[in-house]
Amino acid sequence: MTRSHGGVDPTKLDANMRLTAASDTTLAWRSPLEEPFRLCGFPWLEKDRVYRRLPVSPSHSLRPAVDSLANCTAGGQIRFRTDAASVVLKAELAGPANMYHMPSTGQCGFDCYIGSFGEQAFVGTTRMKLTETTVEYPLYELKGVPRIMRTVTIHFPLYQGVKSVWIGLDADAAVEAPEPFIDDRRIIFYGTSITQGGCASRPGMAFTNILSHRFHREFINLGFSGNGKGEPELAHLIAQIERPALLALDYAANVTAEQYIATLPEFIRIYRSVHPDTPILVISKNPYAQEQINTAMRERRIVCRDFGRELVEKLQEGGDRNIAFQDGDVLLGEDFEECTVDGSHPNDLGFRRMADGLTPILHALLP
Repeated sequence: MTRSHGGVDPTKLDANMRLTAASDTTLAWRSPLEEPFRLCGFPWLEKDRVYRRLPVSPSHSLRPAVDSLANCTAGGQIRFRTDAASVVLKAELAGPANMYHMPSTGQCGFDCYIGSFGEQAFVGTTRMKLTETTVEYPLYELKGVPRIMRTVTIHFPLYQGVKSVWIGLDADAAVEAPEPFIDDRRIIFYGTSITQGGCASRPGMAFTNILSHRFHREFINLGFSGNGKGEPELAHLIAQIERPALLALDYAANVTAEQYIATLPEFIRIYRSVHPDTPILVISKNPYAQEQINTAMRERRIVCRDFGRELVEKLQEGGDRNIAFQDGDVLLGEDFEECTVDGSHPNDLGFRRMADGLTPILHALLP
């Protein structure tokens, strides 16, 4: 027998690895921009009508990198209730998958959960060829299963822009608005690539999305990969987001110690001038795997960590009772290096641990 020593194509060997089309051709296509769907995670959507995390025409200038990254739809969600047996998603993306250390399902995919608050269960993720920018894929199909009303939550891609989205449902399906959040105030996270969701295997595994299932509130993800610099322009824009329940600042990984020391107090001051009582959580950066052999890298993290803690304590002593500090050293656990894809960006285990570590302090801080 002649053995082949060529590359392996799993899609030819395993049917579960192949792309499949929706079997129902009688779908009714609906826009999530219309009633009764609810869109979350895009604070300026009502004004701009685009899937973008910062305003199209901001009042303060943005660096080009931040302006571009704002088009990534991390944290966006579509929520609704339906008795449809088939839920199919069709979308046009701004670009194809192109990351070497993050699955395309996380970078460019939409994933779907069913169930009410506290009971959400993952059921499906869109799939597409790596070179394509359009997707039409069933999130779930329940042929032969009794039709009942279910709450559906669909997460947007973490590292790609989205030009259009359509939801395909059985033509005779009922569609209703989801149950309202327990509180309409938003939880805002500002930070880095880790905040944005790099490198989760699918959107629902980003830690902010995990937390959103636990707290049943709208989460706004303002992670800007490599560009969480703490600049005052972002503080002014974030302060414009209405109905904040909490602001978390987790950007130390993208700046030098000197930059962090210079920007953090001013960022907090700007935000406090508009929201004097909104809880603020300062989070120090996670340790990186190379810190075990790179002393300078470890020392920079420690300097930033200690400064953040001391600043929070100083502000507390000055009368700010709604500010707290979270030590990022402990979020991933003692074997933190095994919780990453590349020594810095968390894998799904790392994101789960981050969410677990942040859950108690969010409970303590939220109004």
